[in-house]
Amino acid sequence: MSDDNVKKLRRTHKGRIVAGVCAGVGEYVGIDANMVRIALAIATLFGGLGVGVYVIGWLLIPDEQAETSIVQDLVNKQQNRSTHTDWSSGEHKPQP
Repeated sequence: MSDDNVKKLRRTHKGRIVAGVCAGVGEYVGIDANMVRIALAIATLFGGLGVGVYVIGWLLIPDEQAETSIVQDLVNKQQNRSTHTDWSSGEHKPQP
């Protein structure tokens, strides 16, 4: 099976209101994005959980035009920074 046939969870631009999380989840699951929005609004009214879920989705779900999420980009950037540290410039090496 090729990668083109695999269904991927992405934040979409079509139907996007804020960051495309609800539109992407709705498209992935096969329901209207407004149903996802209503569920998050209800979760927000009962304890504020909806806002947290939306923010986590925004950070972990990649945009439809990107291969990696925001969190993956930050982790990769941090790993690249730590692997390219020049210890000969006078910086102290970390102790094991």
